[in-house]
Amino acid sequence: GDEILTVNGDDIRGKSAVEVSSLLQGPNGTSVKIEVKHGNCGPVHSFEVQRQLVARTPVLYRLEDAENGMSIGYIRLKEFNALAIKDLVTAMKRLQEMGSSYFILDLRDNLGGLVQAGIEIAKLFLNEGETVTYTVGRDSQYQTTITAGAAPLVKDPVIVLVNNKTASASEIVASALHDNCRAVLVGERTFGKGLIQSVFELDDGSGVVVTIGKYATPNHMDINGNGIEPDYRSLPAWNEVNKHISQCKMLRQG
Repeated sequence: GDEILTVNGDDIRGKSAVEVSSLLQGPNGTSVKIEVKHGNCGPVHSFEVQRQLVARTPVLYRLEDAENGMSIGYIRLKEFNALAIKDLVTAMKRLQEMGSSYFILDLRDNLGGLVQAGIEIAKLFLNEGETVTYTVGRDSQYQTTITAGAAPLVKDPVIVLVNNKTASASEIVASALHDNCRAVLVGERTFGKGLIQSVFELDDGSGVVVTIGKYATPNHMDINGNGIEPDYRSLPAWNEVNKHISQCKMLRQG
């Protein structure tokens, strides 16, 4: 397959998919220069391509009134694409300005997308040093601990809605918030997709997908094939959410 080497002269080797997507983005109609290598030992070609609108915002949000007089910031995240992080941050800040008391993050029917986007979104809710996820594999390079590196954007508990089509990056976000006592999960057991896979090119030009590792939750639970069990089947009262979060923190402290 073809491999992008540079974007506007910037070497992208070692950069995440989110970082590369950011370099490729720009105003509609403008151009970007890329260098592409064909195959493992193929020639390098330079191209100038015109940017066009391709990604739509995956974020829908609104302010709702609860029976207890509090205001709920409802956010639905449909997928983890190149716009997910920026648009989610915008939605959260806007809802806070509108007077949101707490957030409901709706991950139902979200089958995933860019895993790195999911990891970065989970970090928005976690304290510095808290674990987002573990990667587990036979090779040591796939045995890592991914942690948050800054203060959270919001500190209040979050209600995360999940169902049997909540998968992959969505499960990383849900488990990260749940296991760090930042959220309660409401709905159905999630799908259970937690494999790390890579495509290896064969001599005949075809490729084979190989599983090189798996994602595990901060509580060391294997996501793949198991999914994540919710705390509640239906939406709990806010005082019940606070009680659940407090009990979670007490158990973590021992």
